[in-house]
Amino acid sequence: MKKVGFFQSIRLKFIIIYILLLLLAIQVIGAYFAENLEEELLGNFRESVDERVRLLTYNLEEQFAKERPEDGSGPTLQDDIQQLLYDFDSEEITNIQIIDEQSRIIGTSQLDRSQLGRLVTGDSRITRALIYGRSDSTIMLNRNTENRTLVRVFPIENGGEPVGAVKMEASIEEVYDQLKEINRIFANGTILAITISALLGILVARTITKPITEMRKQAKIMSTGDFSQKVNVYGGDEIGQLATTFNDMNDKLRLAHLTTEGERRKLSSVLSNMSDGVLAADKDGTVTLINEPAARLLNKTFEEVKGQQLIEVLNLEERGADLSEFQETGSLIIDFSDEEEFFLIKANFSVVLDESEQVTGFITVISDVTEQEKVERERREFVSNVSHELRTPLTTMRSYIEALTDGAWKDEEIAPRFLDVTQNETDRMIRLVNDLLQLSRMDHKESNLYKEKVNFVSFFHQIIDRFEMNKSEDIILERKLPNEDIFVWLDKDKMTQVIDNIISNAIKYSPEGGKIKFGLSKERMRIKVSISDEGMGIAPEKLDKIFERFYRADKARSRKLGGTGLGLAIAKEIVESHQGHIWAESKEGKGTTVLFTLPLMKKKRGNAK
Repeated sequence: MKKVGFFQSIRLKFIIIYILLLLLAIQVIGAYFAENLEEELLGNFRESVDERVRLLTYNLEEQFAKERPEDGSGPTLQDDIQQLLYDFDSEEITNIQIIDEQSRIIGTSQLDRSQLGRLVTGDSRITRALIYGRSDSTIMLNRNTENRTLVRVFPIENGGEPVGAVKMEASIEEVYDQLKEINRIFANGTILAITISALLGILVARTITKPITEMRKQAKIMSTGDFSQKVNVYGGDEIGQLATTFNDMNDKLRLAHLTTEGERRKLSSVLSNMSDGVLAADKDGTVTLINEPAARLLNKTFEEVKGQQLIEVLNLEERGADLSEFQETGSLIIDFSDEEEFFLIKANFSVVLDESEQVTGFITVISDVTEQEKVERERREFVSNVSHELRTPLTTMRSYIEALTDGAWKDEEIAPRFLDVTQNETDRMIRLVNDLLQLSRMDHKESNLYKEKVNFVSFFHQIIDRFEMNKSEDIILERKLPNEDIFVWLDKDKMTQVIDNIISNAIKYSPEGGKIKFGLSKERMRIKVSISDEGMGIAPEKLDKIFERFYRADKARSRKLGGTGLGLAIAKEIVESHQGHIWAESKEGKGTTVLFTLPLMKKKRGNAK
């Protein structure tokens, strides 16, 4: 996380806000104070000036009302007025003019007497005072001194009628100088207050921002998954309550994190140990998760499929582009077979919904159903084969019986042959049913073995002797058996059936004049028996299938020779029930060898016998 600079921090903002609020308060107070102070000082100045002017006006009115000798022997009005002005003393008033009814200056406080007798024109204030008896007051700028000057005009009345006017000029610059000095002092105080406020603001802001800074650092630590530390609580105010709440949130997040981590580990363990594969995708169908079983089934790593579309990973492009369609179907069988391997995967689709029932993702569970499909196909093929094997002799028997019913039984030559065919087909059906029942008992572990100690060399010779007596003369039976006694623990009847089935097949598929070889060897802890013929052989891809039920490498010839297709399947079940193993080796055109192994008797068992 990038460190916040001082000029971007909330601390500076607190200081600026604090100073601006203080400055605003000072400015409002200052403006109010300066305005009222100016009014107060100007009012006091005016009252002082007016008081003096009223006294002067009173004296002037007495002089205007005074009767004077007509012969002019006494002092004139102008002399008396001038004397009054000489006696009038005021520091504030800089100039006084006395104007008579004819708007002439008859008295002035200035030493320059040139103005006396001059006619005053163009001054509306003096005109209003002489005609209407009105007073006037104006603040003007003195062009000579460049000072602000208070100009007051008062009427001089006699008997209620204006007989003259007094024009007074008083410099008020001293008042404004006082205001300026006061404003200067106020400004200095403002600067000092702002400086002190800034320092206090820094301290206050630091007090406020320190817990926030600590919470920021703690939040950064929490983002890494470390919930062990807590922020300090400095008080019971809102910041302190925020710190307390932050610590409570830290505890709850720690518990939630532990819970989530535990659930994640459980989920990870479940996904890792599931036999089925799991793929997760987001709402757009992009793969976001794949467990190890799914990676093995698809032969792809998470890095290879991450970011790919789920439809592409499962090779479903040709079936549609909308995952919701597959979700509606529930499950789907996907063929991943190639030229070398048959491979089927079953995929179950489901959607992940949020609280508002909106799709947020997809979960797909995949499993290998190759063996299941093989079993299902074998089951269907087994049912089909059983039906076919039973229908064939039944159809033949029905045809011959119908012929006998229609009168063929009267023919002494045909009837015995028809009955003989019917008898053969009946025997064939009985053999088939018996083989099926035997396999069924083996499948359900209902077939008990009655084992006994048997010298396998002698036992094998007896079976071969029986076939040698009944075989056709053009088949040669060649034995390569050891001269020693080899004892095994087996069920003689069941093992006789195994060897009979193998030899019968060898005789059936051997050509005229062919040779059948019998071998027996003793290996470590077991014996190995081999029976070889010189028949047409079996293709390599069919070798593992000849032990399946009803499988025939050459179906047409096998049925013609009367086989049920169950002999080798029964042989396999019997050998494996004796803890042995059976298999075949063959080359097309060069015959087939069927081999099986049986465990040797343990010495302890042999001695006990």
